[in-house]
Amino acid sequence: MNTLLMKRQSRVRSIGVTLLLAASVLASSLLSINATAAVEKIPRLANGKPDFSGIWQTTSAAEYDLEPHSNRKDAPPGAGIVEGNYIPYLPAALEQKKKNFEARATDDPKVKGWTLGVPRGIYYPEPFQIFQRASDLNIVFQFGHTVRTIHTNGTDHPKEENINDWWLGDSRAHWEKDTLVVDVKDFNDKTWLDGAGNYHSDEFHVVEHWKFLDANTVEYKATLEDPRVYSRPWNISVILYRHREKNFQLIEDYRFTLDYDQYYPPKPDK
Repeated sequence: MNTLLMKRQSRVRSIGVTLLLAASVLASSLLSINATAAVEKIPRLANGKPDFSGIWQTTSAAEYDLEPHSNRKDAPPGAGIVEGNYIPYLPAALEQKKKNFEARATDDPKVKGWTLGVPRGIYYPEPFQIFQRASDLNIVFQFGHTVRTIHTNGTDHPKEENINDWWLGDSRAHWEKDTLVVDVKDFNDKTWLDGAGNYHSDEFHVVEHWKFLDANTVEYKATLEDPRVYSRPWNISVILYRHREKNFQLIEDYRFTLDYDQYYPPKPDK
């Protein structure tokens, strides 16, 4: 009797294990199918490359401070977007960053209405629009209506004798499967990375990775390095969401012209 009972129990356990294995395989298959479907459904150009055209915006609080921070009178709290939480400043550069923070109300280039720069324009809390062709992507930022061009036609950065220092750097990209990898260099030192005084020099170098998570969500990652400011390269990551509201569009946000509004349109002489 005991032997028969043991055989029945063993058979039940065997059936249970088989069912668990089958459920695990099914779940894995469904996840794989869903992931494949998401990749297949992303928008693409005629040449098969992912098409990032559209209006995008992040919901992160990175603009107020890339690092984790509590609330301030001029900023909400945020978890930060830096891998490892903190930017690896060189000692002298960290002191400069602290000075920038104290003077942020007047010294932040954004307050002056200047170009936000790279990568700040990506996580600034205003939308930007991408127009993509096979040879390039053009990013139009609502803030200041700055236009950034990312070349995807296989061309390289300008040779050293022709180098200029640009507000947005020079962007040259290539594809690694469905990920757009952008190398950005030749910056000036006039932009900040956020409203907390995090900054860079004209030796700044950024490598971006743009990748669809689904048709309306993009993962943006970047590696930042600057031998005059940071002790090593460091990484950030944000999620970008496509605006799908009816009639949504960019609206002019020219801050540097506000001081001249009183003069325009010209008023007739009395």
